[in-house]
Amino acid sequence: MKKAKEYSSDCALSKVQKMVGGKWKLILLWYISEKPRRFGEINRSFPDITQSMLTKQLRELEHDGLVHREVYKEVPPRVEYSLTNLGQQFVPILHNMYDWGERNLE
Repeated sequence: MKKAKEYSSDCALSKVQKMVGGKWKLILLWYISEKPRRFGEINRSFPDITQSMLTKQLRELEHDGLVHREVYKEVPPRVEYSLTNLGQQFVPILHNMYDWGERNLE
């Protein structure tokens, strides 16, 4: 017998929403899922997001374990973002969301 769906602030769906909620997080995950991306590349690809908001969103994704930030000790310094194993596990969900949007939204 299925358990009735009840709201709880610590239910699995609420936890997922806290991790990926935000105007830019889903699209950032989608963009980074293709290949590791440098910060400057991400920044140029999303002209509608401020640099401070981009930094904030990436830090939150890193804090939640979805994104890995690699700093290369070069001059000038290079920072690259890639998905963690946990982030990679989320990619099929992103594909499903994308496909749903393609089918249902115009």
